[in-house]
Amino acid sequence: MQNFNRKVFDLRKQLREKIFESLASVLPITAIVLVLSITVAPVEAGTLVLFLFGALLLIFGMGVFTLGADLAMTPMGEGMGIEMSKSKRVIWPILISFVFGVIITMAESDLQVLAEQVPAIPNMVIVLAVAAGVGIFMMLAIARMFYQIPLNVLLFIFYGIVFLAAVFTPSSFIPVSFDSGGVTTGPVTVPFIMSMGVGLAALRSDRHSGEDSFGLVALCSIGPVLAVLILGIFYQPDSASFEMAEAAQIHTTADATREFLLAFPDYLKEVAVAILPIAGMLFLFQLLTGRFRKRKLLKITGGLFYTYMGLVLFLTGVNVGFMPAGQFLGAAIGAREDNYLLIPIGMLMGYFIVAAEPAVHVLTRQVEEVSNGSITAGSMKTGLSVGVAVSVGISILRILTGIPILYFLVPGYLLSLLLTFFVPKIYTGIAFDSGGVASGPMTAAFLLPFAMGACTAAGGNILTDAFGVVAMVAMTPLVTIQVLGLASELRRHARTRYLKTQFEQIEDIVLYFDD
Repeated sequence: MQNFNRKVFDLRKQLREKIFESLASVLPITAIVLVLSITVAPVEAGTLVLFLFGALLLIFGMGVFTLGADLAMTPMGEGMGIEMSKSKRVIWPILISFVFGVIITMAESDLQVLAEQVPAIPNMVIVLAVAAGVGIFMMLAIARMFYQIPLNVLLFIFYGIVFLAAVFTPSSFIPVSFDSGGVTTGPVTVPFIMSMGVGLAALRSDRHSGEDSFGLVALCSIGPVLAVLILGIFYQPDSASFEMAEAAQIHTTADATREFLLAFPDYLKEVAVAILPIAGMLFLFQLLTGRFRKRKLLKITGGLFYTYMGLVLFLTGVNVGFMPAGQFLGAAIGAREDNYLLIPIGMLMGYFIVAAEPAVHVLTRQVEEVSNGSITAGSMKTGLSVGVAVSVGISILRILTGIPILYFLVPGYLLSLLLTFFVPKIYTGIAFDSGGVASGPMTAAFLLPFAMGACTAAGGNILTDAFGVVAMVAMTPLVTIQVLGLASELRRHARTRYLKTQFEQIEDIVLYFDD
């Protein structure tokens, strides 16, 4: 009984720490919105109440989710990765990874939203194509780890194919195609995939094992983009349409509460559809391998429940509370004569909003653990924040000027791919994984509506100008994280040269006195 009480106390302590972490992450963006609402963009009282209620759900949801990811997703992914790496026949882990990629992708709720935006192509065709794309690239990612193929070689090849396909795709369809790479790697699957990479590399004793534990999310993010581009080539749709949702009429706090209560069952169902395939795979995996002891299995099961409830609270808060606020702020500032203020305001929000992405907390902790502290969680968060700030600034500039997205994506990806030859390999894997992690539900439910509201007010084209913000958010961390790696490598070389010079001077002094 005493042992049980101690465990309950430890769990409560962990949960309290996670909630305080999420509070620190959500507070800055909440403060920014509140300041804007009483200065340059006065917000309707009902929208502000929804936003504040949403912020509360966001704080508790992210805290519970990250605790669940620690208890369930991380050990489960690592355990599966370790068992797969023990297989004597490489074909089985590769085939299993394909099935996993397809099942989990089809369960992602964001994929259904993406399918609805392209009426010229049947929903099921898009869902199956994107799921197959993720599955195929999941196979390539696992094969790369087994055969130790350099990640940058595969990235060069497949991004080359992606941009070649973009040449033959209708221009109005390109932004939503690149956005698909960010929305289909969601907060449920990303922690699991990253942990599986760590598990697959765990049994290898060579010096490249740590580097190769990253890169799975990077390759899996290419699959959706390529799949949607290819569909655009064959179907030749005129556009990817989108209708902005009408804001709910909120007059009292009771009205706001009702909006959340009405949305809650939908997210209970959506998240269950995403979590159940993972739970099913855990059951099957345990049945075949007996990897986890009973106590560990119960802990993972409890962690899955925390993950489920945390994500339900998080998504309800983001979609019901943050989406209307983002749309309203973008429209209010975009309608002003000095709408260029959108650029610095968007950059400021982008800098802080990435810290509220649930999967970012999982990534930064895992990076710190795998690198033995040489890459700190703080430096990772700074790199990601700077990258997202730049990407949002560029996205707003596109809205105000109408510059095509490829004018930024092509040089951006070319620069990030060239950097892979000059930075330590571990930074390449982390950087390209970061792109998929940074472009999560906060980007889709707050920054994208913000861009849409601004685009509508400024008289732009939502399809070609507002869409693409997710793609930009996914791209810029590739550059900033690798620049961080390059700076670290240059400092290491400078320190080595300094120590070598000092040693030579000491050696000269010793030789002088010996003579």
